[in-house]
Order: sequence, then C-alpha cells, then structure tokens
Amino acid sequence: MEYFFACPYCGEQISMVLDTSVARQTYIEDCEVCCRPIEVRYTVQDDEVCDFEATAL
Repeated sequence: MEYFFACPYCGEQISMVLDTSVARQTYIEDCEVCCRPIEVRYTVQDDEVCDFEATAL
C-alpha cells in the first residue's frame, strides 16, 4: 500500500510502500527528497494503516 506523509526534516510530501500483511513494523528509510534517515513505525488492522509515525533520528 502506498502511504503519503511529510518528511520530518524537509517537510516535503513523500510516499512509501507499506507492507500491510504485517500487523506492526518499525524500520529506517531515507527521505527520497533530502536523503536523511526517517524512523517509520506503523500498525495495520483489517488491511488498513491505523497508526503511523515518521520521526527524525
């Protein structure tokens, strides 16, 4: 599932593909605009993202 959010560093709207087959995930991925690391955490329920957090490291 493609998910859109604002980068915590540069504020640009970016997207990431989230795996909704896993109930909960935490990982680090670089912003596609400013290339700085973002910690991504999300929870899935009934194939929908019900909690999402993207924080600067």
